[in-house]
Amino acid sequence: MELKNIFKSVKSFTKVDYALIVVFILYIVFPVETPDLLIPIIDSSLGMLSIFIITLYLFFYVNPVVAIVYIFVAYELIRRSSNKSGRVTIMEYTPSQKKKDLEMKQMNPKVIETLEEEVILQMAPIGKSKDNEYVNTTFKPVADKIKEGSMYQ
Repeated sequence: MELKNIFKSVKSFTKVDYALIVVFILYIVFPVETPDLLIPIIDSSLGMLSIFIITLYLFFYVNPVVAIVYIFVAYELIRRSSNKSGRVTIMEYTPSQKKKDLEMKQMNPKVIETLEEEVILQMAPIGKSKDNEYVNTTFKPVADKIKEGSMYQ
């Protein structure tokens, strides 16, 4: 959305739109608690559905800027009511960091040396020989001249 379109949208605000924007911003900025009477209603699936329907209504019949701000208000309303109720519907399926760490430890068990690894560690001379130990042999490698193997000889 271009900046011109946003300014046109703001210029077309009605008094009701301005009032809704002010109320929504105040709700987002200040830690307003949800009334105890509304918490079970909002924290239910019917409450979530009604918030979704209100969001759709605002997108179709009110200025889109108001509807976008309402999305943030709806999120805060659900988060605040679920934190206060203790059900924490939003966070129910989001694991905590401790839970994630525990799952990662279960998925990555402690490395146990297999029989093959033990045998290789015992039998392989890699890393166990002396650095400057050379063996003198009488074998001398000889390379035959390659005839017509390349154009450059």
